[in-house]
Amino acid sequence: MLKSRIANFFGLEAKGTTFRREMLAGLTTFVTMSYIIAVNPAILKAAGIPEGPSMVATIMTAIVGTLVMGLYANRPFAIAPYMGENAFVAYTVVKVLGYSWQTAMAAVFLAGVMFTLLTVARVRAWMVEALPAGLSYSFGVGIGLFLTFIGLNESGIVALGVPGAPVRLGNLATPSAEIAILSFVLIAILMVRRVPGAILLGILISTAIAFITGVAKAPAAWVSMPPNPAPIMLQLDLRGALSVGFFGVLLTIFVMALIDTMGSLIGVSARAGFLDADGKLPQIERPMLADAIATMFAGLAGTTTAGAYIESAAGVHVGGRTGLTAVVVAALFAMSLFFAPIVAAIPAAAYAPALIVVGAMMIAPVVKIDFDDYTELIPAFTVIALMSFTYNIGVGITAGLILYPLFKLAAGRYREIHAGLWILCVLSMLFYVFYPYR
Repeated sequence: MLKSRIANFFGLEAKGTTFRREMLAGLTTFVTMSYIIAVNPAILKAAGIPEGPSMVATIMTAIVGTLVMGLYANRPFAIAPYMGENAFVAYTVVKVLGYSWQTAMAAVFLAGVMFTLLTVARVRAWMVEALPAGLSYSFGVGIGLFLTFIGLNESGIVALGVPGAPVRLGNLATPSAEIAILSFVLIAILMVRRVPGAILLGILISTAIAFITGVAKAPAAWVSMPPNPAPIMLQLDLRGALSVGFFGVLLTIFVMALIDTMGSLIGVSARAGFLDADGKLPQIERPMLADAIATMFAGLAGTTTAGAYIESAAGVHVGGRTGLTAVVVAALFAMSLFFAPIVAAIPAAAYAPALIVVGAMMIAPVVKIDFDDYTELIPAFTVIALMSFTYNIGVGITAGLILYPLFKLAAGRYREIHAGLWILCVLSMLFYVFYPYR
């Protein structure tokens, strides 16, 4: 039987999961991250990349990367173009520094090539294995709070403040904020009642309410043919990307993607219970190769750096434990090529509260951080705080990677510093040296 063959291929029984649970996990992950289909093209439009072809490039990158993740790495992580890197390319590389988007795409492709070579040579896995357990757990906690802040902001519950108050309470009297609060409470109640698929069910019910009340506009068409991606595919300016003046941008893209993927994989794995006793992810080179291939494909397709999505934590919370979850996500992305109007119509008021709930689920590893050892606590706290308050995963992780060996040296405990951590420390310093926002 096909179903039993699939179960055997992914090892469902050995991982303590079921076919139905993996399907539900894949659907949940897809719904919570499907915003990227609409948001990524909207951001890259500022770089002059047409939205229609950009949407197709976004979806195709997610399909390729997530399929490799599921079939080769057998992990329940979904891959898509990263938020943050897309804004960096659009607003900094193109609009501020004046480079063309074709040069930026070449940089994305080259970063993917470097990732692939380093992964095959096991250099990336070696660097990740150098991470101390305390920092690894802080990644998960920081990402959880980062997700929470994204959810609070996108739902309108929290808004940008006025001078003297960086953030403030949003206008809770708006219909969208009311739907968001309802969605959060509904998801939470369903979870308390241990209803299967609570997150997904809450999102769908809230979306229906938003359509009925007019808070969100239902799609005019349910099915549409995908736009032609030809205008942005294979449009690489390799000569420009290899120029001396572009080195800082290339290094920034490389380090941002390296750190973001490292943090996402370790953070979500901590929530899923995939880490071993030392806080390491076994066979991490497999999911890393998946994101390397996705990044190479992204540059060729005409979109930005791709990697494991922190929203995968939503599917993990539902019970996703194998690559079958990722395959389901890839299949749903493939369907979205033709059902993009429906996916794009899901309002932030419906899906953003799911990110808040998932964030709550991800802070559990904080108890595994040694609060009595300041050389462990302060770097971990810095990771968590800066991830949340700078709205940037890479900034938080790189700060922790710099401070950890510094405090170990100050304490005279240099023998606790893995050789690979020094490389990560140097790369993190270069990240700040060349970061264009400084």
